[in-house]
Amino acid sequence: MNEGERIKKLEEQTRRLFLKNCTLGLGGLAFSSMLGSCGYSGSGSENMAEMGGNPMAPKAPQYAGKVKQVIYIHMAGAPSQLELFDYKPELHKLDGKTCPQSFLEGKRFAFIRGVPTMLGPQAKFKQYGDSGAIISNYLPHLSTIADELTFLKAVHTDQFNHAPAQLLMQTGGARLGRPCMGSWVTYGLGTENANLPGFVVLTSGGNNPDAGKSVWGSGFLPSVYQGVQCRSDGTPVLFIDNPEHISRESRKASIEALSKVNKLSYDEFKDPEILTRISQYELAFKMQATVPDVMNIADEPEYIHEMYGSDPNKSIFANNVLLARKLVERGVRFVQLYDWGWDTHGTSEKGSVDIGLVNKCRETDKSVTALILDLKQRGLLDETLVVWGGEFGRTPMQEFREGKENIFKGRDHHSEAFTMWMAGGGLKKGFSYGETDEMGYAGINGRVSVHDIQATILHLLGFDHEQFTYKYQGRDFRLTDVHGRIIKEILA
Repeated sequence: MNEGERIKKLEEQTRRLFLKNCTLGLGGLAFSSMLGSCGYSGSGSENMAEMGGNPMAPKAPQYAGKVKQVIYIHMAGAPSQLELFDYKPELHKLDGKTCPQSFLEGKRFAFIRGVPTMLGPQAKFKQYGDSGAIISNYLPHLSTIADELTFLKAVHTDQFNHAPAQLLMQTGGARLGRPCMGSWVTYGLGTENANLPGFVVLTSGGNNPDAGKSVWGSGFLPSVYQGVQCRSDGTPVLFIDNPEHISRESRKASIEALSKVNKLSYDEFKDPEILTRISQYELAFKMQATVPDVMNIADEPEYIHEMYGSDPNKSIFANNVLLARKLVERGVRFVQLYDWGWDTHGTSEKGSVDIGLVNKCRETDKSVTALILDLKQRGLLDETLVVWGGEFGRTPMQEFREGKENIFKGRDHHSEAFTMWMAGGGLKKGFSYGETDEMGYAGINGRVSVHDIQATILHLLGFDHEQFTYKYQGRDFRLTDVHGRIIKEILA
């Protein structure tokens, strides 16, 4: 070999070619791990290449599910179950009395220090509907549809700070890096509308959840499955518009050229993230035409705006709820709503259970109720699952910080018991499951965990949570980690 040939040979040994050729070294290990990451275990699902290169192509679940799509309404900050759904007359009698030591010994709280006093319920409660569901006067609209709801009265978690509790609720783990529920669902089912994302996120309340955008991230799943955040005012998706002087035709030509280059790279290296890139470019191009129409609520009839309390000229929670209905109507698989501002410690009027919580309920009650009624009248409720809840509950004690009572009435974070509700296909309607003790401190029967709720949601969509997995770093991961059971008691 002469000097020129030797130099040429060295130039060919790029890092990429080196890793490609090291079939018995790091390259081979990475490639085998990559191949093992395509398709979920035990499902008969094809990998992305077998789906025609489209990772969001519609896929059948493991078995026939009761619902096809989910609207998950997360009230970030944790609403007080003791003012909304879990009425405790005995707690009312102990209002202002010293908290029993049994509630404090061996327990950790986010802010309570010393010995607090008990705080009786601030709302008034009645039974509603044929089911006799107990709902407070904070939610006058929701009480009218009590017989459509399925309550879980004794939910518990092992986290009492917002960010890790939100992560646990949405991803199955309290630390960063795991895929959220919406990502798992779109990974398993794909989407029925190729012109829209399969997983859409809508936020309100002025802030994102404490855990940030990680609660709609795809974690170790291909990034095509992460949530797409949309807005109810202004440009629906940031940076989706073409730059000035770039026509739609030239944009299409550039996308086609990029797709060809990326396809050549995929054929050579089989990296699933290349397919994600192709899919995302193509989806973004399609979204330019479809999203502005779908996200436009101004064309909705006036009676719909009255029903939801929506206003196209404002950025409010009600607009997002109306958009959630429009999105599932168009085939979006998972719509996640986050409304910030439900943290009621009593450190301010806005964050109190007798003033701030009333106002938050007033902002959301009408539209959430309208969503259930609207889905039902359109024939969509039987194929849609609506989930409502926070990340944990609130204590039956008044919050004490450093042994001092807060200025306003408020409750600390509480992991032992809180209430969530669901509505839609596959559930017993007008049904309450679980019960807390007479103070609302802990569940005494029908206790369910965060992982139980996740397992039940997946079951209603047609997945066995123990078999619905993704191989990552040599291990089969699942949404419910190593926990969870289907809450069969609430299933129709």
